[in-house]
Amino acid sequence: MDTPPAAKPYRVNRFLPYWAVLQADVNQTLRSWVYRVWVLLSVLAAVGCLLYRYGAYRMAGLRPSASDLMSELLHWTVLGSVTLIIILTGGSISSERGTMADSVLSRGISRRQYFLGKWHARLLAVLGTYFALATLVLLSGLLVLHDDNLSLGGSFAALGVVAGLLAIVITCGVTISALSNSTVLGIAALWLVLYGTGFLLSLLPASYPSPDRALRDLPNVLRGLYHGETVLRLIAGSALVSVAIAALGMTCFSRRDV
Repeated sequence: MDTPPAAKPYRVNRFLPYWAVLQADVNQTLRSWVYRVWVLLSVLAAVGCLLYRYGAYRMAGLRPSASDLMSELLHWTVLGSVTLIIILTGGSISSERGTMADSVLSRGISRRQYFLGKWHARLLAVLGTYFALATLVLLSGLLVLHDDNLSLGGSFAALGVVAGLLAIVITCGVTISALSNSTVLGIAALWLVLYGTGFLLSLLPASYPSPDRALRDLPNVLRGLYHGETVLRLIAGSALVSVAIAALGMTCFSRRDV
């Protein structure tokens, strides 16, 4: 009697649940009306500002500095986008709390994988869109203004600085959403924490980094007048703060009831 062929060993992909949450949340974010409003307003603001400066240059001969214009656009991108990013991330987990236990957490996925999937999905969607829009605006500004005072390295450094600040906002949004039972209360708490922390940091001496000072220094960074160590320290500090906040949120979320 022939022996049956040996069954092939089944390999379990432990990252499959994380990857499923990541893909689903990216698709959900891209279809969100908040995300589409944010992209539309960012594009309209950038196009309007470029057309206004180009019209002033053509009619009155007032040639604006490309570094000042790009700094202004990046500055208002942060200030104008924070509210919509807070709304976009503040309900990433809390809005699914009613169906989370039945639809997600009871099907072979850990709390940590679920949190990481949500966090990385929001980072990927928001920061990916930001880099795409900022690069297009930067190239458009160079073509419209024909200015050569922009530094290529400084431009990437400025984009990295703003991305670091946005990463902290996104991480805080996902973390508070994981700890809050109400999306509205989570968004309100996130608003107070971010703006309160930013205000307190602006009161510290000039030797301490703060979002306000980082945004004010963008024109010099875009011109290439910056210390690479200072910029790297700011970007690395933003990344460490984001990881620390996410670790705290993931730990608390893994221990609380849904």
